[in-house]
Amino acid sequence: MCLSIPSKVVKISEDETMCTVDTMGVQRDASLLMMADQDIKIGDYVLLHIGFVMEKIDEKYALEAIDTYKELLAAMDEEERKRAILEDDECPSRGKSEEVRVKS
Repeated sequence: MCLSIPSKVVKISEDETMCTVDTMGVQRDASLLMMADQDIKIGDYVLLHIGFVMEKIDEKYALEAIDTYKELLAAMDEEERKRAILEDDECPSRGKSEEVRVKS
């Protein structure tokens, strides 16, 4: 199963077709092409699927969802966390060309 964790938009390309989002410390590029009818700004929270921003969400809801996800991770032992991260990284629905960067 692939989860869509709320991600914060931290950068938008000049042509507004791409953005960089931060998902709990991991930054990745995502396409804005599916969101042409919505005004996405730096600081907005969004949900991604296969490298595309699919939905803009309310900040309060996004922060609550992130807190819930952190609680789930805290309840797992180290092996379960590693397996969950590995399964998410290998999600067959995730776009193959999605660029991922870990914030240092």
